[in-house]
Amino acid sequence: MGHRNLVILTGAGISAESGVPTFRADDGLWMGHRIADVATPEGFARDPARVQAFYNDRRRQLPTVHPNAAHQALADLAARWDGAILLVTQNVDDLHDRAHAAIPPRPGFGLIHMHGELLKAACTVTGRVCDWPGDLAADEPSPHHPQGRLRPHIVWFGEMPLQMDRIETALDRCDLFVSIGTSGAVFPAAGFVQLARQAGARTVELNLEPTQGARLFDEGHYGPATEVVPAFVQSLTR
Repeated sequence: MGHRNLVILTGAGISAESGVPTFRADDGLWMGHRIADVATPEGFARDPARVQAFYNDRRRQLPTVHPNAAHQALADLAARWDGAILLVTQNVDDLHDRAHAAIPPRPGFGLIHMHGELLKAACTVTGRVCDWPGDLAADEPSPHHPQGRLRPHIVWFGEMPLQMDRIETALDRCDLFVSIGTSGAVFPAAGFVQLARQAGARTVELNLEPTQGARLFDEGHYGPATEVVPAFVQSLTR
């Protein structure tokens, strides 16, 4: 295949064709809500009932959406790749998880939800995370601390994305970096391509259209994720 250590970054564009709404911040709104109200710690402190209801709605949607050909292509790649793969997703849905459960990956595969997961909740006191497939009440008590309550396991604006040390270590070692369906406008994920370039990696952008940072990539392939991702995977595994 020519490469051994692969890091893949995915964003909202890979799940959009499954019916998962993309994040739209140009007008300051997300799904009809002000971002400050539903995607910040301050919003949760002001109105926990509103925030919990917002994510309850997102969580209830998950059974109605399914992995598409792009998710499946990456799962197939992980099952065949004779090397290390770290798949880092900005998405909080479980579509990657389901795709990889259907096609078990080889040893050396890792999956990081850097912005958290809808199907988990976190204790506001200890930070401990637990699986949580159902609704969260406004004052859902935490099983981890008597004074704690549960919040969505989501990285909000102003909070640090998860497992950044592990991600940066993988980028420093990778010889191929692929960015899929992400705008490349939000840091720290927007800086991953630069870290990969510094490591000497080949860098590839797969997106609906070129992003503002397209010039940072060695090559780009553009179109729907369900078309360009399977085609690129096929080119790697010939």
